[in-house]
Formats: sequence, C-alpha cells, structure tokens
Amino acid sequence: MQDLEKDLTEEIRSQMRSITIPREFLLEAENIEGLLLYYSYAIKEVRAKLEILNDELAFKTKRNPIESIESRVKKPASIIEKLKRKKYPVTVESAFMNLRDIAGVRVICSFIEDIYDIADMFLKQDDITLVECKDYIKKPKDNGYRSLHLIVMVPVYLSDRTLKLNVEVQIRTMAMDFWAALEHQANYKKGIEGIDELIVELTECANIINQTDMRMQDIYHRIKNVEQTNRMEMQNSVRRIAQ
Repeated sequence: MQDLEKDLTEEIRSQMRSITIPREFLLEAENIEGLLLYYSYAIKEVRAKLEILNDELAFKTKRNPIESIESRVKKPASIIEKLKRKKYPVTVESAFMNLRDIAGVRVICSFIEDIYDIADMFLKQDDITLVECKDYIKKPKDNGYRSLHLIVMVPVYLSDRTLKLNVEVQIRTMAMDFWAALEHQANYKKGIEGIDELIVELTECANIINQTDMRMQDIYHRIKNVEQTNRMEMQNSVRRIAQ
C-alpha cells in the first residue's frame, strides 16, 4: 500500500465525517490515528519479510513463488461496525484487544504448494508468533472458499519501545483470489437477479478451480522433471567429452 502513512490521517478524518461515531470513540480520535499508524508499521514488517523470502527463493530456484502482495489497514468505520457487531466496547483499547484483522496482508502465489512453503518459512522466523491458523484449502468453507489464513503477532520497533501487533495474513493462489473477488461481489452487491443460482454456480466453480490448481501444479512438476533430466544428460555429455 503506497504512501500509507501520508494518506492515513486524511482517510481517517474523511471516514469520521461520513458516519455517526459514538462519543467515547470520538474522544479517542487522536489515539486511533496513532493506533492505525502503528498497524501500518506492522504491515511494513510483514511485507518486508515476505519480499525478502521471495527474492531469496527467486535467486535459489530461478522462480518467484509469490506473484503479488497486497495490504490494507482497516478503516475506522469498519472497526466501529465490527466492534458493535461483536458487542465489544467501541473504544481504541477495545479495538486493540479484540480485533485481530485491523492490519491485513494478502499474498498471491502461483501454486498451492507455494502457499505452504511460504507460510512455513515465514512462521519459522524468530520474531514471528503464530496466534491462529485456519486452513480453508484443506477444509474449504461450505461456499467453496479456499485460502490459508494466519494471524501472526509481529514486533514493531519504535524509537522508545517495541509493540507487538496482530496481522492477518491470507495466502492463496491467483485462481483462488479471482474466485474470492467474484464471490464477494455476489454477496455484497444488492439487487442481483437469480442470486441463489449464482451462489450455487460459484461453489461449483470453486471446486473446478481447485482441481485446475492441482493439475497446473502437476504440469509444472512434469516440466521441471524434464528440465532436470535434460540438464543431467548435458552434464554427463560434457564429462564424457572432457574424459
């Protein structure tokens, strides 16, 4: 997310002007600006770690397992709505204590095995603490949704102290991400004709997408095996010529 710190204050103020805010939350407006800024730092920490992993693996394997990384800090209006829905106090302290998805990072990978490889390497880092893991790839939701969800605690190193903040990391394939975007539109856009049939079709598509992901991964391995065999044969030929 580009220029997050620069845009954060104006975005918060804009959100606060457009909604009815409980008085106790309004009194802590300055605190929430700081809170969300700290979460933006946590996102930077996570993104940096993932980008370094991707660069290292690209150097070692000549392939980038991560296609893209997206991130966001939850908007004040969304924080208030979720606190109310969960029946938590609408305060900055309550948001900090009760919400685990104020900061979110979405990682898009090429293949399903990349998802688990990246997650494993990321979680092995000394300063990352796994809080919760929900594997919707091995156990999809009823609607067919697939993704690996991690809640991790990340240290944010400030000038005078270290904060540990929760960040939600979602890791999925490009096909899973495309499906999730369509499913989100189908569920949150009003007035769609034949929505029930559409949801059923989306669920069927999710299963097809999973099968396609698995087949594409298998094809990739077959190609790599051929490349490896050709490389070994070439090396053997070079050795025989040298002898």
